[in-house]
Amino acid sequence: MAEKKEMSAEEVLKKFENESNTMEYTGIMAKIISAIAITFSVFQLYTAVFGVLDAQLQRAVHLGFGLALSFLLYPTRKSWRRDKLHPLDGIFAILGAAAPAYIVIFYRELIFRSMLPTTLDVVIGTIGILLVIEAARRVVGIPMVCVVLFFVAYAFAGPYMPGVLAHRGLTIDQFISHVFFTTEGVFGIPLGVSSTFIFLFILFGAYLEGTGLGKFFIDVANAVAGWASGGPAKVAVLSSGLMGTVSGSSVANVVGTGSLTIPMMKKLGYHKNFAGAVEAASSTGGQLMPPVMGAAAFLMAEFVGVPYVEIVKAAVIPAFLYFMGVWLGVHFEAKRGNLKGIPRNELPKLGTILRERGHLAIPLIVIVWLLVSGYTPMRAALVAIILSIACSALKKSTRMKPAEIIRGLENGARNVLGVLVACAAAGIIIGVVTKTGVGLKLASGLLELSGGLLLPSMFLTMITAIVLGMGVPTTANYVITSTIAAPALLQMGVPILAAHMFVFYFGIIADVTPPVALAAYAGAGISGGNALKTGVNASKLAIAAFIIPYMFVLSPELLLIDGVTGGLMISLFTAVVGMIALSSSLIGYLVAPLKNFERIILAAGGLMLIKPGLETDLIGVAIFAVILILQLKNKK
Repeated sequence: MAEKKEMSAEEVLKKFENESNTMEYTGIMAKIISAIAITFSVFQLYTAVFGVLDAQLQRAVHLGFGLALSFLLYPTRKSWRRDKLHPLDGIFAILGAAAPAYIVIFYRELIFRSMLPTTLDVVIGTIGILLVIEAARRVVGIPMVCVVLFFVAYAFAGPYMPGVLAHRGLTIDQFISHVFFTTEGVFGIPLGVSSTFIFLFILFGAYLEGTGLGKFFIDVANAVAGWASGGPAKVAVLSSGLMGTVSGSSVANVVGTGSLTIPMMKKLGYHKNFAGAVEAASSTGGQLMPPVMGAAAFLMAEFVGVPYVEIVKAAVIPAFLYFMGVWLGVHFEAKRGNLKGIPRNELPKLGTILRERGHLAIPLIVIVWLLVSGYTPMRAALVAIILSIACSALKKSTRMKPAEIIRGLENGARNVLGVLVACAAAGIIIGVVTKTGVGLKLASGLLELSGGLLLPSMFLTMITAIVLGMGVPTTANYVITSTIAAPALLQMGVPILAAHMFVFYFGIIADVTPPVALAAYAGAGISGGNALKTGVNASKLAIAAFIIPYMFVLSPELLLIDGVTGGLMISLFTAVVGMIALSSSLIGYLVAPLKNFERIILAAGGLMLIKPGLETDLIGVAIFAVILILQLKNKK
């Protein structure tokens, strides 16, 4: 891909993130959509305060709002006028609200005739499923639709499938009844989590962004790290990690912080391909950063059957190792290129920033305290939303006006559509898997292909997650891989949380893995660099994300799973040394430029530190120590 001119933040979002490519209406249509979105948010807040409805009712209302907004905001064709509603989109929006409403209106009757659908049930269910698939095409993208259609075809083609993949096959009535009228299909766990936890956390993020927290994070990062060697790049790492606590989208995070940090890096002397890569690798890690991780983390809590706070605790050390790996790559590159930081007199003062806008971070601190104290994620998010508005009012310079508070309700509803539609579409896949039993069959096939060995099984699972992640959103990717690939790891004795975290990590890191690396492409769009080279550089910087999942599967204490303090400290020490060795090997610099043979030896030493064991750890540490001593002598 050729290098190209720099793109604006808005252009990058519309090109690389489907969820941002919405219609921009004016006049009465804009008011109607605002009213629908605000009503959607009010409904979610109402149920959070006074108690959620029965599972299927809550999810049906949630889906009805989501489908209606999706068809109104995302045109059938991008070439259609962007300020006028096409009649077809209007019809789809009405049907999208009506199909789930059918479940709400005839809820009791549908329960009494469970698994014995009438002709009208089948018609409504068919319309509902087709609309979910069409919404996925518009909002999420074609790859997601292809995966869903593959599973739908498998549901009917069972008798004709070879070997272990064969099953009795489903009739139309069985398929529609199971997928649309039970809580094991479209209205399954993913949509259930979307209709409770995820919506409120996304609304919380919308309000935090509205208060100017993103600019606060960038200023804090500048004050802390802007003066250091390669300062702007380290600012990108730090600010993107902080922004990741409120933003669940890699591309949105790239645009939000990259529009400021990438020009700073280029001005300092970083090549545009590397500047875009730094922001892409840092922003992708945002979904791994507690306390508010990517939407799939909430699904993980439900699938694994643990409180969300346990997911947050398990993610702390891996997130630290990931950002440390990116930071090291940036540091070694800065040292290798002799890139200086920003003069201190040009940087904001940390004390001044904290005095003027430090109160904006209070909701984040409080939500962590609430989660640790045992509050449900739903209740914690609700309190944090109220607190974010209240804290912004503490100073006139950050106070949100009534119109901005209302706009926050609208933005929250808009921002959730990508996750909502992905969860509904992933529910179709889950419905097929549960009805046909293909999940265990594929897990058995994966075990057979790997010869029953753990490392080959992990490698094949990694490839599956990365390939799916190149076109399927993280949420849907996690649903598929946790259903198909994670059971294979469980059968080999891997702790359930480690197995699920493994597929979660690789689903996310697909955003910086060429040839389809959307976060890297977004970074290249802002920097004006070569998209493929930016993706390669981002993969090198994010090397930690390719290594850490192997580490915590082999050393579960890194996830704080049944680990004693001594074992945890040893695992953490070897992980840190391994990250330093691998990062310096890839960049070609430790304390002085590395020769080719030194880079190869360092990489081998770093890889040895992945596998727990006294012998491999000692060899890995010894290799690193020898190379470090040689480097220090050469530098003198």
